Amino acid sequence: MTTYVLVPGAWKGSWSFEAVVPLLEQAGHTVHALTLTGLRPDDDDATVATANLDSHADDVVRLLDRAHVTDATLVGHSYAGMVITAAADRADGRISRLVHLDAYMPRDGESCWSATNEHFREVFANGATDTGYSVRPPEGGDPRRRPHPLASFLQTIRLTGAAAQVPRREFVYCSGWEDRTPFAALRARLDADPEWQVHDLPTGHDAMHEDPEAVAALMLDPGAPHTSTPAPRRSDLDGAPAVTDVHGRAGRELRRR
Repeated sequence: MTTYVLVPGAWKGSWSFEAVVPLLEQAGHTVHALTLTGLRPDDDDATVATANLDSHADDVVRLLDRAHVTDATLVGHSYAGMVITAAADRADGRISRLVHLDAYMPRDGESCWSATNEHFREVFANGATDTGYSVRPPEGGDPRRRPHPLASFLQTIRLTGAAAQVPRREFVYCSGWEDRTPFAALRARLDADPEWQVHDLPTGHDAMHEDPEAVAALMLDPGAPHTSTPAPRRSDLDGAPAVTDVHGRAGRELRRR
């Protein structure tokens, strides 16, 4: 049995994995889906203003501690590639697999800001004009999204090299949004690295909602070929319709066994 820890991308909570969690559980695994600090519905302004990349990495490590997890598969979507890399670096060998789901894979000294492209730097900068400490979600998309702590996009990651010792490291490239993806160069770099396994999915960025079966299949059997016919695109950046949280909630950590 595998223990999966699922970490959502920017502006999102545990609900972003709502269609994937049951598929992993039906296969007999334990699943924890997180809502990061500053993204919870009851977080006050001070919490949002002070949350950063360290806060989010600590969220993951605290879950490992609380649930007594010693052999975890960390899955991070988009921004959360920063988070799972930082968490793996400080998890004292408790991570056996990293899955970067169309997600950043930073090197020491990089930030989400430095690793992304001009399109998303503009999204971050324009979205921070309301408060100066949080980035409002892009227009359209799921109404459960919340302003994201700006500091988490700007803080550089400091790595000791421990994350590079995780035995299995995988990158999933979503090829259905080539006009804006910041991950094309990263895919090429990791595809040339024998220590990484690269998968391609023909979905937009929000693969968990567009094709949850294909995402779950990659998590369950990464060695199998993965071809899929994605549902009509529902990327948060393209004005996705609302979907319902598996517990009817909009936040908090989703812990299911």
